[in-house]
Amino acid sequence: MIASPVALAATSLVEPVAAGWQLLVAALAGIAVIVGLITWLKVHPFLALILGAGVVGAAAGQNLNDVVTSFSTGFGSTAASVGILIALGAMFAKLLADSGGADQIVDTIVGRASTRVLPWAMVLVGAIIGLPMFFEIGLVLLMPVIYLVARRSGLSLITVGIPALAGLSAMHGFVPPHPGPLTAVQALHADLGLTLGLGIIVAVPTLVVAGPLFGKIAGRWVDVPAPTTFEGRDEPSEQRPSFGVTLASILLPVVLMLGKSLADIVIDDPGQRVQQVLDILGTPLVALLIAVLVGFFTLGRSAGMDRSALSSVMDAALPPIAGILLIVSAGGGFKQVLVDTGIGTQLADWAKSAHLSVLVLAWLLAVLIRLATGSATVATITASSLVTGLVQGAGNTELSLVVLAVGAGSLFFSHVNDAGFWLVKEYFGLSVGQTIKSWSLMETVLSVVGLGVVLLLNLVV
Repeated sequence: MIASPVALAATSLVEPVAAGWQLLVAALAGIAVIVGLITWLKVHPFLALILGAGVVGAAAGQNLNDVVTSFSTGFGSTAASVGILIALGAMFAKLLADSGGADQIVDTIVGRASTRVLPWAMVLVGAIIGLPMFFEIGLVLLMPVIYLVARRSGLSLITVGIPALAGLSAMHGFVPPHPGPLTAVQALHADLGLTLGLGIIVAVPTLVVAGPLFGKIAGRWVDVPAPTTFEGRDEPSEQRPSFGVTLASILLPVVLMLGKSLADIVIDDPGQRVQQVLDILGTPLVALLIAVLVGFFTLGRSAGMDRSALSSVMDAALPPIAGILLIVSAGGGFKQVLVDTGIGTQLADWAKSAHLSVLVLAWLLAVLIRLATGSATVATITASSLVTGLVQGAGNTELSLVVLAVGAGSLFFSHVNDAGFWLVKEYFGLSVGQTIKSWSLMETVLSVVGLGVVLLLNLVV
């Protein structure tokens, strides 16, 4: 999830409120309640997450007022950081669909690629979009394309979508300047350029396995039709933006965010006016807002839309995502309740007592904290801070590999305490079980294969 690395670094280590076994039972009970309510009793996920958070707090022995405060804090921070971006992304995505821009992109992709090649094209698109973007933003922007590619090609939505999700997620876990890997680089005093280069080397084979190869298997397990969220106008106009204009519109926020990231790395002087401007323009909220405003002209006007039509598109974009916003925010609230019990700290203490290599230990710490808190960024920041004392005197290459091992662990098995889990579930129209069999397992494959590649690199570099 999107969060400030500085803020997370200050709050990720929480003192456990009860004995380790009690916290573990509380977490498992809360997760079981959520899954049971949604799967068997058909309770809406928003209500199930609230009730699950209450079960966690009660089983951990927390004061009810503290549980309510934790949930409200997590809900609010997630709505503020992710909700606004989802809303802006939905507006842009609806504009992309109704203008015919998404059709133009899909016609080009489907027309030039065979059915067998499409998943490989989607993983490449996901990786490019995900390089500077947070996962949530990239997902919302890509959904119209994923839907249309699945419809036109006749492939399963999962077969097409999993490779794109793998591309987005791998960049988030392995490649700076995403906040998790970047903070781990700083905490371990690793070389940023070397980590970036090794991160790309790790990401490529990992994406091949977790993207097109696993997507083909997952598509057999989970076969669902593409939702109709971004179907476009009932009577599409013959007039639509060109492929070049559409691609430029999609890549505009990507370029703005990438410019901010490069300025932070190359200039690294907050007092410089150029960096100040790029930092503002590359802030996710500003970049997406600019993309929507520019899209009015490059997409809407190119498709012959007048002001009334553009207003209708914006109005129609928000109602379908209202439920998604509530569920994702409630997922953030449930995660915060878990974080505030201190279970992540307890699991980290247990892992540190194991006699393992630094790379495996770093991965395992991140895995446990990811499972406990649901946040890849929290897992990365916490795990890297815990192994700092174990890498004193290590060379630049080993430090970079530790950063990547942590990044791999932070991706492990996204489940009900991860707001991203609910985002994927709702956008893909899946059940909880289907989301676990596709998205959660894909994240696990990314994590395990990523660790394997890191260990292999450790033998040869």
